[in-house]
Amino acid sequence: MQPKNPLDWMLSEALDSLTRADRLRQQFGRQEACWEPPIDVLETERELLILVALPGVNPDNVETVIHDGVLIISGQRTLPQELRNARIHRLELPQGRFERRIALPLGRYAISRFVMDGCVALRLAKS
Repeated sequence: MQPKNPLDWMLSEALDSLTRADRLRQQFGRQEACWEPPIDVLETERELLILVALPGVNPDNVETVIHDGVLIISGQRTLPQELRNARIHRLELPQGRFERRIALPLGRYAISRFVMDGCVALRLAKS
């Protein structure tokens, strides 16, 4: 068996530590650290279309809620289990909890989610 590369081991340990720290923050009810995914917001007469850059995130795992006129988009982006022991050459896509808040124009909306060109897309139909 070949010895582990020290750099791979350190990066793997760092990811494990971040995961454990996130679990502890959740367990003790503290505000979680999170990142904000980039978005595009487009509006037509009938709907708002929001494209959220979340590569590798299943739209069904993205939570959306409207609270006091603000759309809150949140969820988690993590490495798949089978890649956690892989040799990491570069890790530029953010990992962990994400949240994005968008103030909405006054009105009522029905939200649907789908994938569009590698983004999670939210359609907010105006009613």
